[in-house]
Amino acid sequence: MFIRIEPSSSVPIYRQISDQIRHQVAAGFLKQGDKVPSVRELASQLAVNQNTILKVYNELCRENILKIERGDGTYVSSSKQDIPRNKRMEMVAGPLRQAAVLAIQLQIPIEQVAELLKAEYDNIDSQRNEEQNNV
Repeated sequence: MFIRIEPSSSVPIYRQISDQIRHQVAAGFLKQGDKVPSVRELASQLAVNQNTILKVYNELCRENILKIERGDGTYVSSSKQDIPRNKRMEMVAGPLRQAAVLAIQLQIPIEQVAELLKAEYDNIDSQRNEEQNNV
């Protein structure tokens, strides 16, 4: 599972983590039945408080995205097909809307924003692929 925290973001860390897990399920990178790291493991990996991860896992369990099997671990309980395409598009539209507002406020042309988005997308996709190949 690839999660990237942006400490300078105005989005709370727990929200960054939960959004990224949701997105990975929606994209099919995490599939139904996949085991996710324990609270302790993920907290250590991301250098965050265990209570933050516990909050994320509990929230995702309430949304039926994850399920906790006592004594066995935490698993993905929903699949990409459970999240409609329009909902997945909405998940992407929100952050892009915020980026567009910021770009307009900073007077950055759309062409430069598109280049920046492409560069960030390629960079993150490359990192994710490297991590998956190392597993």
